[in-house]
Amino acid sequence: MTVRNGATRNRFAAVAATTALVLSLTAGCGSSGGPNSGTIHVLVYGDAANKVEKQIVDTFNKTSKVKAVLDTIPGADYQSKLNTIINTPQAPDIFFNWGGGSIAPFAKKNLLLPLDDMIAKDPGLKSNFLPSVFNTAVIDGKSYGVPMRGTQPVLLFNNKKVLASAGLGVPRTWDDLISDVKVLKAKGLTPIALGGGDQWPALMWFEYVFDRVAGPDLFRKALAGDKSAWAGPDSQKALGMLKQLVDVGAFGSNFDSVKFTDGGSPALMAKGKAAFELMGSWEYSTQQSSNPDFAKNDLGYSAFPTVSGGKGDPKDVVGNTNNFYSVVKKTKHPDAVAAFLKLMYSDEFVKAQLGIGNLPTTTNTAKFLSTSASPDYSQFQFNLVKAAPSFQLSWDQAYPPAAATPIHTAIQKFFDGKTDANGFIQAMQSLSNS
Repeated sequence: MTVRNGATRNRFAAVAATTALVLSLTAGCGSSGGPNSGTIHVLVYGDAANKVEKQIVDTFNKTSKVKAVLDTIPGADYQSKLNTIINTPQAPDIFFNWGGGSIAPFAKKNLLLPLDDMIAKDPGLKSNFLPSVFNTAVIDGKSYGVPMRGTQPVLLFNNKKVLASAGLGVPRTWDDLISDVKVLKAKGLTPIALGGGDQWPALMWFEYVFDRVAGPDLFRKALAGDKSAWAGPDSQKALGMLKQLVDVGAFGSNFDSVKFTDGGSPALMAKGKAAFELMGSWEYSTQQSSNPDFAKNDLGYSAFPTVSGGKGDPKDVVGNTNNFYSVVKKTKHPDAVAAFLKLMYSDEFVKAQLGIGNLPTTTNTAKFLSTSASPDYSQFQFNLVKAAPSFQLSWDQAYPPAAATPIHTAIQKFFDGKTDANGFIQAMQSLSNS
């Protein structure tokens, strides 16, 4: 999995690794030779998932005359280093990204190869993926990415034992959730664990509530540059609901001193001090690693509650739709690139990703779910994503990278009561879309 804000790395190790990468790219990138010789460089986010990426490269190289070379950049440095080399002779042919805002600036600068011609020759490059996911890398009507790795929807996780002891079930509606919060608070518990110290976990609440109240169009319009979208009555209603959640004590009083990234918020739920946590699907593997007994016996999960009178479809999801491979326009081997991308919907790819805990978004994933480390959990996620009319990419990834910090700051200030609804709206209206 690719956690949004990955683990802190040793600065000197990261610099050394990045320097080594640049040297290797300088020596190796810029494919050479005729159409049936040479290399394509595949650049990926450096983490444990590289095991599968190496396997797929090896498979490709067994039959291709043009050979693929896998390059990695440590996760903490990935986006900044990619920005540095994307418009240089050291640019890769294919590179890992998050779709949406992470590649929009490159597309606008005409640095990417639209994949529509490839898709016309091999429709499977599009039809073999779930539409709600594939569309995340469609920009101005053109396809710029093929899904790889796995989907990461945001789910409402719970401690089943805590809910049972309080006589509560999984909240199906927003009113249910508010009622549960009040019961849990009366019992001296923190109803919902929140890693406010990381800022981005709070954003998930905004993403879901705005979608449930307004539907996906509000955010789509805002992302397209319509600043008035943030100021309408739906926005005011969503912010009122979020303020209600904070005011009834849903997150306790010290959530800004708790983090997800150091294991703090997951531990609150695992140890029975909190009943819920809204988190990306990586919560499951996090608990399996840190609290295996809890993950096996008492970790529950559900879709986000519905909102009465809301315009959003109750089946909508938010989160990280998937990671993507995009192609640099200057590649000298587009046919080899197309052949490589074809492997992203192969049976081998799907089984290998499931084997490391990822959930691919190919249409053939379903027949392999029983081989997952957690078949029930994988099936639940797959059904959720497959049925979703809209899968909204996290706001801080849908916008260009420079907008992430302003978004996180606005979120935190609102939850801390340091700004009101109008202040939040003004902050979001000031974001740049380019």
